[in-house]
Amino acid sequence: MPKQHITAKIKQAIVERANGCCEYCRSQARFATQQFSVEHIKPRSVGGKTTLDNLALACQGCNNHKYNKIEARDPVSSKMAPLYHPRQQQWYNHFSWSKDFTLIVGLTPTGRATVEALQLNREGLVNLRRVLYAAGEHPPPC
Repeated sequence: MPKQHITAKIKQAIVERANGCCEYCRSQARFATQQFSVEHIKPRSVGGKTTLDNLALACQGCNNHKYNKIEARDPVSSKMAPLYHPRQQQWYNHFSWSKDFTLIVGLTPTGRATVEALQLNREGLVNLRRVLYAAGEHPPPC
């Protein structure tokens, strides 16, 4: 099956829907050093389609760590759990910010598995969150 092209119009709609934030780690594209990607929530390699309800805005780090995963191990229960799905789930049902707003805390098996699999608390992200919080730019309005 040929790869479907994501047009500039579709990409713009996805960026606007996400308020310019990674739909996983909540990084803001306007502060990123690398361009964000439109990623397939359910990867094409496992039958995902190139449709608006299967596309999400992701920073390069989250996109790379997610790759073709749809589930990961919950570090608390050691059981496999589905990864967070931005079109079907609400971020705040699965994640919260630490008291200093530098870490993403997984609240559910899906949240915890996603934090681990996508490494949502990568050192560079934590440092950037700290600086942006001090400047009044974090957490983002996503």
